[in-house]
Amino acid sequence: MRKAIAVMNTKGGVGKSTLVLALAETLSAKFGKNVLVIDADAQASVSLMLVSAGSLYRLQAEGATIVDFLVAAVLKKEAVDWHRFVTAGVSDVQEARSVYLIPSDMQLTLFEREVALEQALIQLRASIADLLRQLRDAFDIVLIDCPPGLSVVTESWLREADFHISPVVPDHLSVYALEVFSYFKGRNPEMGFAESLGVLINMKDMESAADADYERRLRGNADNRCFAQTLPRTLSLQHATLLSATERPYDTKYPGETAAALRAICEELLGRASAGTAADVA
Repeated sequence: MRKAIAVMNTKGGVGKSTLVLALAETLSAKFGKNVLVIDADAQASVSLMLVSAGSLYRLQAEGATIVDFLVAAVLKKEAVDWHRFVTAGVSDVQEARSVYLIPSDMQLTLFEREVALEQALIQLRASIADLLRQLRDAFDIVLIDCPPGLSVVTESWLREADFHISPVVPDHLSVYALEVFSYFKGRNPEMGFAESLGVLINMKDMESAADADYERRLRGNADNRCFAQTLPRTLSLQHATLLSATERPYDTKYPGETAAALRAICEELLGRASAGTAADVA
């Protein structure tokens, strides 16, 4: 089954990492899924939402990040056991015990330079493809938190993942970023690309007429395949980025309308992914 999903927008500030966190914890806590989060962003934002700063520094020092995996597999051409890069017991949600993480490191930027210098793009794509092939057998869902921009590493994730989701804030710049991404996706189709699961309207101010107008524009474009559920801008989602020192119930971290929206989004995500896989079989 196809289950590797890249979360990507060429523009920053669209709540991408927070969305990955919330989806992972909801899929685990409310749907019983084994979820692996791959932090493919050098800023390591989602890593710091799932583990403490001290734990992340330790993992980086131990060479247990996605950067260390890629250096070994791509630059050193070593056979690498992916298991040692996966960290269990992440998340501060009591019910989300089946969320796992491959953390990131700021050294990812330097790795990208080395790939260019060594002309190792083919090896990079092959290594990412092989990693995802193995991970599909071990997890129900793999969420890849991609950085904004279109580096060679991000392009490789997008070409080797099964699906991608585009979170977008309902404003002018985010709508334009979708056009940039669509143009990029249309280039070199022979190289393959993840199938779009759709645009997810994120961080909407439910009281804003301007946000409502941009949402109408986004939904008016059938190519966007917008998710039916909009994720509203709420204090609970803003606070969700701060890892708690102690575990807390899911409904405490994501109360009320936030939990309802996340559950609806996850149901639609699973449905769309399943439909995409079924179409392949047919």
